[in-house]
Amino acid sequence: MPPRTTDSTPGHPDDHRSPSTSPVHPEPEGRPDVPATGAGADSGPADAGTAGTSAGSGSGSGSGSGGDNDSDSDSDSDSTSGARPEGSGSGSVPDAGRRVVAVRRAAAGGRRWRALHVAGCAMLLAVAVTGGAIAVGGAQDRGAGVDAVSAAGALSPGELARGDLDAGIASLQQHLRAQPRDFGSWATLGLAHVEQARTKGDPSRYPQAERALNRSLRLEPGNDQALAGRAALAAARHDFPGALSYADRALKRNPYSERALCTRVDALVELGRYDDAAKAADTADDRRPGVPVFTRYAYVHELRGDVRTARAVLERALASANAPGDVAYVATALGQLAWNQGQYKTALGHYARALAADDAYLPALEGRARAQAASGDRAAAVKGLEQVVARFPLPGPLVALGELYEDRGADGDRAKAGDQYALVDAWTALARAGGANTDLETAMAAADHGDKKEALRAARAEWDRRHSVHTADALAWALHVNGRDEEALPYARRATATGYRNAVFLYHRGVIERATGAGREARTHLKAALDLNPGFSPLGAREARTALEDLEGNR
Repeated sequence: MPPRTTDSTPGHPDDHRSPSTSPVHPEPEGRPDVPATGAGADSGPADAGTAGTSAGSGSGSGSGSGGDNDSDSDSDSDSTSGARPEGSGSGSVPDAGRRVVAVRRAAAGGRRWRALHVAGCAMLLAVAVTGGAIAVGGAQDRGAGVDAVSAAGALSPGELARGDLDAGIASLQQHLRAQPRDFGSWATLGLAHVEQARTKGDPSRYPQAERALNRSLRLEPGNDQALAGRAALAAARHDFPGALSYADRALKRNPYSERALCTRVDALVELGRYDDAAKAADTADDRRPGVPVFTRYAYVHELRGDVRTARAVLERALASANAPGDVAYVATALGQLAWNQGQYKTALGHYARALAADDAYLPALEGRARAQAASGDRAAAVKGLEQVVARFPLPGPLVALGELYEDRGADGDRAKAGDQYALVDAWTALARAGGANTDLETAMAAADHGDKKEALRAARAEWDRRHSVHTADALAWALHVNGRDEEALPYARRATATGYRNAVFLYHRGVIERATGAGREARTHLKAALDLNPGFSPLGAREARTALEDLEGNR
């Protein structure tokens, strides 16, 4: 599994406050309630997504920390015109089937994609990730549709998350046609588009989110809901300085904004400011204890190697979770934590619990497939990842599936693997078109499965923006594959300096140390990677074992 970043943590669909006591700090007495203006309280965390992603700054397209009244060159009607009449367009074909067809068509031409213009790649993948989904007006209402919108106000983010997101967005759009000056609902619509981009793996939604949030800020300059939404959007686009700036501005208006508190932790983590992130997590826990904050608190501890505390916090969060979305979210986080420690049976148990709560939760489906692969059940892993990428072809599962094909080595598997890697190129093109920075994803995928020079360019660009353990590891590995191991070694050491228990980082450091002639250190770190998580990668684990055997034989 690739290094987990804040962006790739499982997306939490609802940041409403969980009815529980903080597992970290007692709730302060007399805590004021969060003001509920316009569309209601803050919603889910700023995940990018994923993958974990799940995964710098400088995203462009208005994602920085500009003024409240950001210009909006496109018509505001774009944000409210997504609905189609029922029975029109894609409504007659199931979404999953349309995505499967689109992905297969894209994969069939995958080996030719590198010669195509980047815009063509983005168009092909746009079909794959949005097939059937743009007809939001035809979605079936499962609790958050038109009937839930009253004349007094539109849906809250929490209500959107608990129901059908597409139907909820259609309802918001209908409400805003009637009440176009409802700034709170514009903010909620912007946040909903950010969530839609994450859950559908579709960065083309980001400009829609930006227009809605800008409209909210023009109607009510400085309102904390829209500022928190801009923070979430900036984080989703990997503009973490912008995310931090917007979150700080939102918190000046509303110190108890859960969205802003969580995004602030995310941004500091992704910028590599881990001490500040720990303080921010403490502050968030004091002000708004609940599932979204607990998971971030746990991840900050995991990054410092404190797996015991991370697990304890997540287990308490899971015990307090009631909504199916909360259960799926936290159980998947526990599965990822267990998988990182090589505890595959435990991880599979957590993923099973997540899928019992939500059988379509993609992060849990992906995690289960990775744990199955590491446990030796390759057939189930391939089948599971094929189902995941057929619905949402994101870089992490695409690379994992490609490596499983390569490792299996059956007739046609090499071509199948190449198709998956080509789709990664298409996804990054689409993400860039949506204003997102994709240098970290590019560096990680291209170093092993693409243009090595491009991997180094992207890794250097990302390191110039932020100094996290993940960017340090990406730059170290990109330097290594380009034959620059002496330069790579300091970055590989920095990637492992916090104590973060990540087998990929240890493997990369061991390989680089071996290349620089540091045999003893190489043996230590290659062995540590395999002891920690012997199935961390179908190809990487095999290479780690080969390198370690060679080093042992030459002692």
